[in-house]
Amino acid sequence: VQLQASGGGLVQAGGSLRLSCAASGRTLSDYAVGWFRQAPGKEREPVSCIRNSDGTTYYSDSKKGRFTISGNNAKNTVYLEINSLTLEDTATYFCALAEGCTEAEDWYDYWGQGTQVTVSS
Repeated sequence: VQLQASGGGLVQAGGSLRLSCAASGRTLSDYAVGWFRQAPGKEREPVSCIRNSDGTTYYSDSKKGRFTISGNNAKNTVYLEINSLTLEDTATYFCALAEGCTEAEDWYDYWGQGTQVTVSS
């Protein structure tokens, strides 16, 4: 199983980005995909998760409002859109695969390599 995260880059504060997580070796519609992020010098934290079987979405409390997770089962890809980016959103964003949505990293069996998001002022 491989997860390929992409879409990161350098963006000005206030802008938007859409990250992608493309999977191979698994049909995402049978699983949940979570997004996590790790800022410099900080622990990795959960951002959002989607249960692809029915499209149910979950967001960490502090991520509600500016983050939108979605899935395209036909493309076997999950997206994370981030709006109104702030300097605090600078981090490496990871996608991961699990049987169901959870904030516990240990439940995720496969991880992508991460995509860097850098927000400038």
